[in-house]
Amino acid sequence: MQIVKEYVQRWYESGLDPDEFICHQKQGNLVEITEVATGERRTVLSFCSNDILGLVQEEAVKQAAIDSILKYGTSNSSCSVLSGRIDLHQELEDEISAFKHLPHTQLFLNAWMAMQAFMDAFCHLAIPVPGFQNTRETVIFTDVLNHGCIVSAVVNAGTRSGKVFGHSPRVRVKAYRHCDAEDLARKMYRHVRPNDRVVVVSDAVFSMDGDIAPLPEMIEVMRKYEGSVLLMDEAHASGALGATGRGIYEHFGILPSYAIERGVIPLIMTTFSKFAASAGAAISTHVSEFKPLLNVSPTSIGTISLSPPLAAAALESIRQVRQFPERVKKLQENTRYLRSRLLEQGFMAIGETNVVPVVLPSDINPKVFGRQIMKNHGVWVSPIWFVAKPRIRITVNALHTQEDMDLLVSSMVATRNLLYQPTISA
Repeated sequence: MQIVKEYVQRWYESGLDPDEFICHQKQGNLVEITEVATGERRTVLSFCSNDILGLVQEEAVKQAAIDSILKYGTSNSSCSVLSGRIDLHQELEDEISAFKHLPHTQLFLNAWMAMQAFMDAFCHLAIPVPGFQNTRETVIFTDVLNHGCIVSAVVNAGTRSGKVFGHSPRVRVKAYRHCDAEDLARKMYRHVRPNDRVVVVSDAVFSMDGDIAPLPEMIEVMRKYEGSVLLMDEAHASGALGATGRGIYEHFGILPSYAIERGVIPLIMTTFSKFAASAGAAISTHVSEFKPLLNVSPTSIGTISLSPPLAAAALESIRQVRQFPERVKKLQENTRYLRSRLLEQGFMAIGETNVVPVVLPSDINPKVFGRQIMKNHGVWVSPIWFVAKPRIRITVNALHTQEDMDLLVSSMVATRNLLYQPTISA
């Protein structure tokens, strides 16, 4: 334990620890919080929530969660394949399938478990079947800036979870340059061998840079490898991209059938923590055999099923999105407005989505910037200091007003003037 104590002490001395806050109550984007280090309590305007469509406090969503507790209790107390499956799960899966235009959907507790389940199920075919031997190797291509849940899954793809000493065909993992379909093509040409099972996995919207994967170009590259699998993580795309919030396929004016027609197998991972006022994840596919395979993967059969209030909240949220697409339109309008205002004021706001990272000079600590903007202006943003380019990450949602966004921009300008002078190129 001594090395752990020394490490954490150095960590704190280096200023790498995050500032911690406790939330007491929320009303729209106004949040009452206490700073753990100082005990100071205040109400702030939040620009760091992932509740992108403002459904967390929607009355219909809250009531759906309450009703589910009254009907089922707070937990299903079992995994899905034993006694933990309820009718809400089937309804939610059907709703997601309709929303994503893929007929078969499997639920998970979160994105990390969903991604690992896919790797276990696809690469290793989940459980041994008498008389069947899996001998085909898998090669996985992953964007270098993919989210940690993808990175964790591909790092552990070489062996089934909980079966470290088991034997299964080799899994090879190759990274390609960020959002670079040409580099993906080069890597696939170099590393795909006859009889390989091929997977390409990517975020649809990248959570640290706010940009969008080049989906049509990726499909064109992959069509040369018939039967290859394209798994898109739509955590930050669902509810944000496309005219009705259906995600990256709608954003580019295509359906998953576009990939299918070109010999590519599309899988979509949907998460509920951003647009669906809940927690949990799902993987959707047009291949019916994927669903039972995912259902008996270690991260499905080895844990509890999605609780009734989480399932009910996600279900009602998706119904709200489908019924009221103007929420998506408002989010996209807010995104354009805020990005244009930041650009006018000379900020380097990268990406193109409602995830708005503002890159700071390398000598400016984003934590200091975040503290100042909260202390002096009552605005809460997310400082990101552990990536190559320090930044303030702003997340816009459909509940933000123009006045809210104007306050954010003026606060950013005032804090910049306090800490540094912008460069001429900015």
